[in-house]
Amino acid sequence: MILTNIGTVKDILSRHGFSFSKGLGQNFIINPDICPKIAENGNAQPGYGIIEIGTGIGVLTAELAKRADKVCAVEIDSRLLPILEETLADFDNIKIFNEDVMKCDLRRLIQEEFQGLRAAVCANLPYYITSPVIMLLLESRLPVDSITVMVQKEAAQRLCARVGSRESGAITVAVNYYGTVRQVFGVSRGSFMPAPNVDSAVIRIDPNPEPRLDEESEKFFFKVVKSGFSQRRKTAANALSSLAGIPKENVYVALEELGLPQSARLEQLDLEQLIEFSMKLKNSIT
Repeated sequence: MILTNIGTVKDILSRHGFSFSKGLGQNFIINPDICPKIAENGNAQPGYGIIEIGTGIGVLTAELAKRADKVCAVEIDSRLLPILEETLADFDNIKIFNEDVMKCDLRRLIQEEFQGLRAAVCANLPYYITSPVIMLLLESRLPVDSITVMVQKEAAQRLCARVGSRESGAITVAVNYYGTVRQVFGVSRGSFMPAPNVDSAVIRIDPNPEPRLDEESEKFFFKVVKSGFSQRRKTAANALSSLAGIPKENVYVALEELGLPQSARLEQLDLEQLIEFSMKLKNSIT
């Protein structure tokens, strides 16, 4: 069964009375070259257990299962379960969890399902939930070696932008704080059924093995980042005083110690400067 053949896909969906859900952002991959590349770039190999988020009809799931020791797929749409029973019938190393990934205990899943295996995440993420899922995976500090996901091209560009560049945002800072991110390859809109209105790209995040800051410092760092980037046109002093209640004088002193002008905006700082700045600021008010 060739799951990227349009005729085959239409036949399967028709027999099961399945219709695409716009609310779940369902766009199934029909380009046969895409899923093998995601699997090969996403640590799907012997010795690994792979968490997949969103299965579609199992195109990527099958490619992961061919390469990894085990695949645990989290799929929210129960209508896909009988379809997956058919399309993935040849595999005995796949387990489907009919759950919302935002509510799923992924750490427990890894502990119970991947004993003796290293873990990684691979997914074709619905556009509407890209940022929440990525932040969930990173903030949870799951014991995974990599997170390889397909996202909207524009989101990939923002996630992979250089911190301090005009293209970067708060999520750029967050992803780069938690790990190393890079774009792996682009995917045209014609690779999906139904075709979305935008192109996509596959990115890979390799999480840092250890936190860069202690819990209290990290919390303060993200408070600074969130405040500074939510009002990008304001200077760091104005944004932090109005949103975080930090005295402007403290901000000026911290900026001066970094050799930066009082008019600096947080979006102009690179990651190391942001971390150093937030720590100087934290020490000045505690």
